Amino acid sequence: MSTTTNEIIEKLKSITLLEAAELVSQIEETFGVDASVPIGGMMAAPQEGGGGSSETVEEKTTFDVILEDVPSDKRVAVLKVIRNLTSLGLKEAKEFTTSLPKAVKESVSKEEAEQAKQQLEQAGGKVKIN
Repeated sequence: MSTTTNEIIEKLKSITLLEAAELVSQIEETFGVDASVPIGGMMAAPQEGGGGSSETVEEKTTFDVILEDVPSDKRVAVLKVIRNLTSLGLKEAKEFTTSLPKAVKESVSKEEAEQAKQQLEQAGGKVKIN
């Protein structure tokens, strides 16, 4: 490394976290960059001018079933479905529904996610699949 680079590195080692955050902010402003972009993301940025680029879009293979809301009059029915879909006991299922939205099933196939969604909706729950 050059002497200038070494001097800058040594100076950076001595600054506070607040000063480092201010420095990043100033660098972003001065040079028109975004320091929050990961290095890998910058390399994967699309190149301009490639008229006939062939992009392949990966099809999502795993899904999360997220319970968003349970009406109070449908709570018992939804609790039964949650217990059937998971290995939760009654107490755990009740606690599960106190802090929604929450994933009932994670990383499952599309078919399994659709079935779980259908069961929860039939019981009265509001569900989405991610």
